[in-house]
Amino acid sequence: MTATARTQSDKAADTSADEIAAGETEETKKAEAADQDVTVEGSEAADGAVEADADADADEDDDEDDDEDVLDQAPRAASPGVGAGAAAVVSTVLGLAALTGTWVSDVVAERQRIVGQLGMEQTAGAAEQISTMYGDPWHLTALVNGGFALLALVVAAVVLARPAFAAPGAGHQPGWVRSFAWAGIALGALGLLVSAGMYFDLFASMPTPPTAGTGAGAGQ
Repeated sequence: MTATARTQSDKAADTSADEIAAGETEETKKAEAADQDVTVEGSEAADGAVEADADADADEDDDEDDDEDVLDQAPRAASPGVGAGAAAVVSTVLGLAALTGTWVSDVVAERQRIVGQLGMEQTAGAAEQISTMYGDPWHLTALVNGGFALLALVVAAVVLARPAFAAPGAGHQPGWVRSFAWAGIALGALGLLVSAGMYFDLFASMPTPPTAGTGAGAGQ
């Protein structure tokens, strides 16, 4: 009976060992499966993060492209108005210069006076001296001022006429541009009239020398 009892206890011990080994095997398989699930989930999460980063980069690139397009289009849309405004202001300044005179007209008149003096004979009469020293420089000043007035008219007219020749929808001009252009028209026309009056001696006649017998000591 002792041998039989030992045999049964050995069988029971072997069965327990097999059950423990089987349990450990199942736990190992479960742990490995859990590790695989975690690994798969981690890889899926990493792929999702990579895709999200790629989408974000694509959106940023699209935004940058849109900003560049806007920056490229803005100067093109604003440049015609800026050029027309500058031309309108220039026409106004030219018209004002035609009315008040410029250093150009002063220099030209003084040069004409010097040239007349150098070419005038010593025995020139009073009428010739007046014409040389006063009349010619005065008329040349009128011509120079008239040139400024005419240039003001041309520039202002081009600014006002430009929308008629521009592409549809691109010829709109701000109000201040038209105001300066019309001011250039008005000043240029007025300067042209004043210059014409100066040249043809409409505002003041040329000085004339005194006739014989009317000067001091006449009849002596």
